[in-house]
Amino acid sequence: MGRQRKRVVTGDAPPYSRRDERPSALNRKEKKKKTDIGKLFINISIGLCIFSLIWFFYAVYMRSSLSKRVVTLHPSPRVLDANSTTAKVSSERFWGSYRPQVYFGMKTRSPRSVVTGMMWMRQFSNSDMNLRHTCEQGDRLQGYGWLMHDGLTFGVQEIRDNDFTLTTEFVKRVGGDHGGDWTWRITAKQHSSAPQPPVISLMFYAAADTQGSLQTHMEEKNRLASITGFSEELGNFKITFRKPVTGELSSTKYASYNYLQALSPGLEKLTDIVKLSLNRRFVFSPPSGEKRHYIGVDTYKPPHHQNQQKAADPRKESDFVVHQVTVQTPFQIEVLFESGSFYNRPNQLVGSIMTQELERRKAEFNAKFEKIFGLESKGFSQTHIKFAKAALSNMLGGMGYFYGESVVQSVYNEYPLLYPGGTLFTAVPSRSFFPRGFLWDEGFHQLLLSKWDPQLTREAIGHWFDLMNIEGWIPREQILGDEARSKVPAEFIVQRNENANPPTLFLALQELIEQLSSKSDEAATKPTLPFLRRLFPRLKTWFEWYNTTQTGPKPNSYRWRGRDKDTNLYLNPKTLTSGLDDYPRASHPSADERHVDLHCWMALSSGIMASIAQLLGEPHQDYKVLHDVLRDNNLLNDLHWSEQHRAFSDYGNHTQNVSLQREKVYVPPGQPRHQFPVARLVRSVRRAPKLQYVNALGYVSLFPFLLQILQPDSPKLEHILRDMRDPTKLWTPFGLRSLSKTDPLYMERNTEHDPPYWRGPVWININYLAVRALYHYGNTEGPYQEKAADLYKELRTNIINNVYAQFVETGYIWEQYNDGTGRGQGSHPFTGWSSLTVLMMAEHY
Repeated sequence: MGRQRKRVVTGDAPPYSRRDERPSALNRKEKKKKTDIGKLFINISIGLCIFSLIWFFYAVYMRSSLSKRVVTLHPSPRVLDANSTTAKVSSERFWGSYRPQVYFGMKTRSPRSVVTGMMWMRQFSNSDMNLRHTCEQGDRLQGYGWLMHDGLTFGVQEIRDNDFTLTTEFVKRVGGDHGGDWTWRITAKQHSSAPQPPVISLMFYAAADTQGSLQTHMEEKNRLASITGFSEELGNFKITFRKPVTGELSSTKYASYNYLQALSPGLEKLTDIVKLSLNRRFVFSPPSGEKRHYIGVDTYKPPHHQNQQKAADPRKESDFVVHQVTVQTPFQIEVLFESGSFYNRPNQLVGSIMTQELERRKAEFNAKFEKIFGLESKGFSQTHIKFAKAALSNMLGGMGYFYGESVVQSVYNEYPLLYPGGTLFTAVPSRSFFPRGFLWDEGFHQLLLSKWDPQLTREAIGHWFDLMNIEGWIPREQILGDEARSKVPAEFIVQRNENANPPTLFLALQELIEQLSSKSDEAATKPTLPFLRRLFPRLKTWFEWYNTTQTGPKPNSYRWRGRDKDTNLYLNPKTLTSGLDDYPRASHPSADERHVDLHCWMALSSGIMASIAQLLGEPHQDYKVLHDVLRDNNLLNDLHWSEQHRAFSDYGNHTQNVSLQREKVYVPPGQPRHQFPVARLVRSVRRAPKLQYVNALGYVSLFPFLLQILQPDSPKLEHILRDMRDPTKLWTPFGLRSLSKTDPLYMERNTEHDPPYWRGPVWININYLAVRALYHYGNTEGPYQEKAADLYKELRTNIINNVYAQFVETGYIWEQYNDGTGRGQGSHPFTGWSSLTVLMMAEHY
């Protein structure tokens, strides 16, 4: 088999004729042809199969590769060295009030710091449970916040509860190898309106947060005198709880003591552990007064959930120790932390020594504040200056140090992924409502903080950029760790890598550049140039990410990604990524949209990129060309000027004939109503949308002016100044409202559960940009210079007066202000960008 056989011809058989041979040859050819075609088809099929397999495996590989990009960090060297926040490298900043989400607490700038804090509760009150710990708007305090805080060495905070005030003070002293010592002083005084001196329980605690150990040391049966401990970052340390006194160097007051020693699975559980350990069996028995049962920490028993299978917590449990002291006002208590490696300590930082240190730091703070902001020389009253110091101090005291993993997702991931663990040193918008980092808020925060401490700004910016992934994306909301995650609704936790936020960090970088050029000899600004050099590789990638992922449908146009998809439920689908949330955009989201605010952000950013590149000797021409294109007023007019509305506008698939209507739910006769869905408010579209300019006049319309893209002689500037000053549109006695009163969506709810947010109220960050722009145009030659200068004085005065008046009246700086009454509203305290009022007072732009 397998061999060809020879054909044998015998003599008896007649030879084949040629005619007989032809058909045979044809048959062979046909058979061969069929065989060749069959082989061809087989080969093609095999080739297609191989190609399909290769393509399949390539697609699987590419999808797998692309799905990993969202959690792959940027490959360039980190902006900040890994040890930049350690006690060895940065001893002065190692310890700090880096827990803005609690009323009073301190930690180190290390991922698993030993944390310290304070809780308190009023005894013998109408409410059995009024424990205060994490900053909560529901606590309804009369006011709380830092009066003075230098961001480095000391802080003074006032907390006004219902019938007493707690003043919390701390002072740090550097020494040894682990960040040195610090002392807390808590002073409690009753309000004059209180019918009798209240009895208060203060609870001081330390928690190891999975690292280190704590040991308790008792005296007099139940009084916890001190805690000793050890951790990798702190070495050996001791925390001493001094007895309460009536005042400094005064006699000891009568007090009752309790303590709790337990294990905690996480920092977000500390409040619950204390609540579950409270017991009313203890007796408060002062020498002159009746005996009364009070609530104190006792034994902690983890809750048992009946009929519920609960998975075991996989986290490592940590030591948690609480010292409770119950005492009648007025009183003063000191808590002392001493580092075991501080061998040459001159004296203990307590009593009169602490007072001397505190007074020295206060004097230095006051002198520095006046040198930088010059409010006394501008004629402001002492009460105005006290307000400004509180605004700055609250932003400094609102710096937080966070560690954890964000939850992220891309279009290539079926399910969310955990981002690589990272650290973030950042200011927070609000200690009660937003005690975490927000990308676009931080650029505004650093405008103020860079005036006070450029090094702090460099570190904060460095931390943000070190969280960048390989694509150039930085998650816009940083929810790092279980404690931060416990304060965030589930629907906001996952961050998506197509979503941006306004690149306001360029504003802070612009300020650092200007400081470098004007104060190049000062020690505080010299590190800026090497900082920018390390930052630049990531900065290039960040800018390129914006310039590619947020492009619009036309050349040199831009569009925010991430608008709400469920258009049926929203009067106008939100654009959270723009930072302006429910501000009216095109009614029907589409890829045809062009957003004027993003165009202006890119024009600003490209110009700053060109400046930084040129400063560093890097190629800058491409950034300069793009900047010149984007700031070309002719292009801006072509893309965004609406002659019909006489304003700069977004463009998209839009109709203004929409409203929220109660949907109809049919209930058959005789059927119980509760078995059928609740009728929702859904959007009714009375006229079909079409591609057109969006008829909304408000903050977005002002962006070519706000970011100073408009030429000083542009006729469009005249329209903007006129609309700004019109009380029926944007002008109020308290600042510029976010949306014109004439707009169809002015103060309209976006859903039945979603009240208006950027649809009328006065926001200080945009008003700061407006005041800054008026200052620019009022000092630049042009036909509208005088008008801009007049508006500048009026708007600046209105904003300062109202924010100050509301602070005096309510005890808080607010997230936004009512455009009709000026009253503060939204979250409070909001000492993020609302604190930019200080820069307006100082006229620092």
